[in-house]
Amino acid sequence: MTPDAALQSGRWVKLICGAGNQDLAAIEDLCALYTAAGIHCIDIAADTGVAEAARRGMDWALARGARRPWLMVSLSDGADPHFRKASFDPSRCPSDCSRPCQKVCPALAIGDHGGVLSERCYGCGRCLPACPLGLIEDHQQWLDAEAVPALLQAIAPDAVELHTQAGRQTAFETRLNQIKLSGIPLQRVAVSCGLERGAGSQQAPALSPQELAAELWLRFDALRRAGYRPLWQLDGRPMSGDVGAGTARSAVKLLEAITPWAPPGPLQLAGGTNANTITLLGPQARAAGVAFGGMARSLLQPWLQNAEERGQPLREIPTLEAIASRSVKALIQPWLER
Repeated sequence: MTPDAALQSGRWVKLICGAGNQDLAAIEDLCALYTAAGIHCIDIAADTGVAEAARRGMDWALARGARRPWLMVSLSDGADPHFRKASFDPSRCPSDCSRPCQKVCPALAIGDHGGVLSERCYGCGRCLPACPLGLIEDHQQWLDAEAVPALLQAIAPDAVELHTQAGRQTAFETRLNQIKLSGIPLQRVAVSCGLERGAGSQQAPALSPQELAAELWLRFDALRRAGYRPLWQLDGRPMSGDVGAGTARSAVKLLEAITPWAPPGPLQLAGGTNANTITLLGPQARAAGVAFGGMARSLLQPWLQNAEERGQPLREIPTLEAIASRSVKALIQPWLER
C-alpha cells in the first residue's frame, strides 16, 4: 500500500527516529527493520549523515522485497523539546553518585562514566529532574534560516515535518518559506503540535482543543498558499510512549477532542503512542494513522545494544534480527490490518 493510500485508509504508520538522534548505526538498523515490516514513512533529523544512514537501512529492506517509505525531515519554527540535547560536566558529579540519570535514559545516552553521548540523546528530558544536584542542562539545536534550502536540496526528502506551538504563526510562515526556497517537491508537509503553549508561558493552562484547532487553521491557510498538502501530527504526550500504557490515552483523547474542529487533512496520532493506542480507538475515530517514536526505539534497544557489543549491525545477525523483527511486526501489524 502506498503512503497516500495508507493515510486515506487509516493504516498509516510512521517511524520517528528522533529529531536529535544522530546514532547512525542504530538509525540504519531501525530503518531497515521497520521498512521491512511495512511502515509508510521515516521521520529523521535534518542532517545529511542521518539521511544517508536511513537510506542505507531502507535499501537493505528494499533488497528483500519491501516497499520504499517516504523519507521525512523534521524542522522546528522555534524552541521545542524535540530539538534539544542534554549535557553535563561529569567532573562535577560526586564520586559516590549512583547516576540516576543513567537509569532513566531510554536512549542509553548516559553510560557508567562520562557525560551525555550527544549523538544518542533525542531530548526526552527525563534525566533533567533525575539529577539530585541539578547538574544537567538542555540546549536547543537550531538550524539557521540560510541553511534550510541547501540542506533540503542535499537530502531531497519526500516530506517535511514542522514542529510548532501556539502563537508562532509568523515563525511558521518564515520556516515554510525557507522550505519553499529549496524547490524540493514534497508529498506532504506535516505539522506537529500539541496542547502546550509556547516558550515563556509554562505556567499558563494548556490550550483547549478549540484553541489548538484555531492554530492549525492558521497553519492550514499558510500551507494552502504555499501549495502544500497538510498532515496533522497530534502530539498528545511528547516522547513518552515507552513510559507505560497510560500515555497512550493522551494522544487518543486529543484526537477525539479536536476532530470536530480540525482543518482538512489527515489526523495522525503521536506523543505517548505505543501498542495500547489502537485498542483505545473507537470505531468512528478519524485517525489516519500513527507515529511511533520512543516506543519504536526502546523496543529494539536490547538487540541494538547486543549487536553493538558484537561489533555488527543488528540486521546482519540472523538470530537477533529475527527476534527483533517479530517485535516490530507485533507493534505495527494491527495498524496495517486496521
